Amino acid sequence: MKQKKHRYIFSKTVLALTMVFFYLPIIYTVIFSFNDSKSLSKFSGFSLQWYEKMFNNSDLMDAVFYTIMIAVLATIISTIAGTFTAIGLSRSNKVLRAVMEQINDLPVMNPDIVTAIGLLMFFSSLAIKKGFVTLLLSHIMFCIPFVILSIMPKLRSLDPNILDAALDLGCTPAQALIKVIVPQISSGILSGALIAFTMSFDDFVISYFVTGNGVNNISIMIYTMTKRVNPTINAVSTLIIAIITIVLVAANIAPAIKGKKDTAADNG
Repeated sequence: MKQKKHRYIFSKTVLALTMVFFYLPIIYTVIFSFNDSKSLSKFSGFSLQWYEKMFNNSDLMDAVFYTIMIAVLATIISTIAGTFTAIGLSRSNKVLRAVMEQINDLPVMNPDIVTAIGLLMFFSSLAIKKGFVTLLLSHIMFCIPFVILSIMPKLRSLDPNILDAALDLGCTPAQALIKVIVPQISSGILSGALIAFTMSFDDFVISYFVTGNGVNNISIMIYTMTKRVNPTINAVSTLIIAIITIVLVAANIAPAIKGKKDTAADNG
């Protein structure tokens, strides 16, 4: 009995320390974004001056705009492309599927710096001017493998005859895809979209190598700001935390609301 109690206390202690390790820096950043002084170690009073300076900084606001725009576009395009690719692979022969899955794993396992240099050389060899387009294409490229990895397990769990059954019951291939397959793998699609959004929003290394012409995202802008003490970084970081939190909350609430509506409709 005592041994079980000790194990319980130990596990709870480890969990508590882990949570502190993960969330204390985030809480620290949020608190000091409201600090009245430039100090990053002593809280001298409440103030919104760093948020005011952040919103008055046109370069920083442009970086926020580009970050959100790139992340949203990359998420939408990579999710659509990854979904169709995963469905196509699930209907392919085993050899082709195995080869393509191994190829899909390469960008995930490849170090970002290697991918960044490869993309830089690729765009340079084609004489493509670096800027918004190259940044967007690069984000789409490294997001698609994560979408495919999120969807493939869901496709493997499906009844292999479900598509044939839908076709036998009168569905066209497009209807079978949209009304039968996609709803069954919607959780995998959502997971892949969230991972793609987070990867795009957070990326620095690849973005740093493939962007140009004044097109910067938040990670690049923060990197340039870290060369000197600037509490505006805390305000920017808090804004990022708020955006990511809103996206995660919305992604978790939406299925719950939909489930309640479906249950109410079935009961009605």
